[in-house]
Amino acid sequence: MCRLRPGQSAVTGTDTARTGDPERGTLDKAAGENFPVAPFFLPRAWRTDLMAVYGFARLVDDIGDGDLAPGGADARLLGVSAAAAEDRLVLLDAFEADLHRVFDATPRHPLLRRLQPTVRRHALTPEPFLGLIAANRQDQLVRRYETYDDLLAYCELSANPVGRLVLAVTGTSTPERIRRSDAICTALQIVEHLQDVTEDLGRDRIYLPAQDMKRFHVREADLATATAGASVRALVAYEAQRARDLLNEGAPLVGSVHGRLRLLLAGFVAGGRAAVGAIAAAEYDVLPGPPKPGKLQLLREAGVTLRGER
Repeated sequence: MCRLRPGQSAVTGTDTARTGDPERGTLDKAAGENFPVAPFFLPRAWRTDLMAVYGFARLVDDIGDGDLAPGGADARLLGVSAAAAEDRLVLLDAFEADLHRVFDATPRHPLLRRLQPTVRRHALTPEPFLGLIAANRQDQLVRRYETYDDLLAYCELSANPVGRLVLAVTGTSTPERIRRSDAICTALQIVEHLQDVTEDLGRDRIYLPAQDMKRFHVREADLATATAGASVRALVAYEAQRARDLLNEGAPLVGSVHGRLRLLLAGFVAGGRAAVGAIAAAEYDVLPGPPKPGKLQLLREAGVTLRGER
């Protein structure tokens, strides 16, 4: 659910971005995400549709981050010349054009052809998909966020559409559930930003609001050190509490649904809470690398979430 992170395959331990098949290489990354994408306990039809949505979201993030498989296969599939294949904005424009074919023609990219039956089955609209493309286009143009509200507007594009698509695919969308889902997805995006401060800085991106950095007397140079000083830790703790509050705001979504969907949504909330707990356990020093929760912590948080204890 929500914004994705590239990772190592939990099945093979290999870098799935280097496989020769761009469709399979993208879908295989689901095993390395920090939340369940389409777990085995869901109905087969849901798993199929959620993987189709995942393939779209993962590929658009890989385009935006420059993490496509070597060799330029994705660019060729999208009709982008070898000379323009390194231009992320050109690739995103081509991907958006191919997305529109999902709704009125036959897409070129196999991941978008995979998405087309899902779109038709659930009468999905282009808006959430266009939001994810817009977020990645914004990543090429905006590398700093002045205020928390500016960051929330970015999360509205980069994270919230995926949660809305999960509700649409499972036939459970209501205005109140969408509101709760948005809170969860924004929280997960903020948590990811906190885990990835060092990685994002390496891409010349900072998702910590500049106003908050000033409030805590944090300079950009402070984010480039091996370990965090007291000011950076205080800033990270402040943003982590914001994410925790959003997760608590969104958590009633879990109790509003039933059956296996309830387990899936509890996994999203529990993953966010466990990640915040791991950041706290690291004393808010995220600079050496992403603090990650263990399986026991995840299971404990899932139980708390399912029981509605927060």
